[in-house]
Amino acid sequence: MTSVTSLFAPVDADLCQLTDNLKQLVGARHPILYAAAEHLFGAGGKRLRPAIVLLISRATSIPDITPRHRRLAEITEMIHTASLVHDDVVDEAELRRGVPTVHSSFGNRVAVLAGDFLFAQSSWYLANLDNLEVVKLLSQVIMDLAEGEIQQGLNRFDTGTSLEAYLDKSYYKTASLIANSAKAAGVLSDASSETCHHLYSYGRHIGLAFQIVDDLLDFTGSADALGKPAGSDLRSGNLTAPALYALEEKPYLEVLIEREFAQEGDLEQALALIEDSRGLERSRELANHHAQLAVQHISILPTSESRQALIQLADYVLSRSH
Repeated sequence: MTSVTSLFAPVDADLCQLTDNLKQLVGARHPILYAAAEHLFGAGGKRLRPAIVLLISRATSIPDITPRHRRLAEITEMIHTASLVHDDVVDEAELRRGVPTVHSSFGNRVAVLAGDFLFAQSSWYLANLDNLEVVKLLSQVIMDLAEGEIQQGLNRFDTGTSLEAYLDKSYYKTASLIANSAKAAGVLSDASSETCHHLYSYGRHIGLAFQIVDDLLDFTGSADALGKPAGSDLRSGNLTAPALYALEEKPYLEVLIEREFAQEGDLEQALALIEDSRGLERSRELANHHAQLAVQHISILPTSESRQALIQLADYVLSRSH
């Protein structure tokens, strides 16, 4: 398996600069928010989203990427981080990437304000790119993130959820940011509309593959590797691909989910039923399908080290363990 560090080698220096800039962008005027930001941006995230933006920027811009490309990568990570802070408040999550969440460290009030502040900051920097199409693309992402969270909240423990509805929610919550920021990088490089469409499609499919694997890991990963308790999605009523596929084979699973695991041993029994079904295998096939589509779309770019990294990213997404 390719490590994420070697994969992002073409933009390694860019990513180091990004981490420093993110802390500075939040600014020291608000000590609590600054502490929250330092806590977030120092939490050892994969930097997957800004790395994709930077790789696409390098693969499409001649001779070099611009400060606007770099700022777009920073905006992308700010939006992602803001959404995580708010998600953790809604989900009452205690850990994120193995460290205490902002709300468990600083309280709900600071967490909500920190998320709002990051969204507001990202919107301000977005407007200052002075590119209306990019503003529209990233503004759509912020709407999609809210839509995804609302859908997830409304469909808790709903065994009638279709796979299509699950993929829509996965697009809103994860793939929209990757797809629209990938396209925005192409727009800033003055790429053709056809190329920008392929960049969007690459981001959409790699984002869906990433989310499906994430949902698989909730069943197969260890709590230590995940940085959160395994099985937490199912416990909270968030029905993902493995559970939805298993429901087609295991009728009793519906009973357990609809009574919200109220009886002792219900959750363990539900996990065992999913394990005993083809749910995990079919979810892997679904992730693989989207990863292969992503590769097809990015292969239209001219050969370069950055394009190669974007192609290899599909394998990384499928084989990651946390």
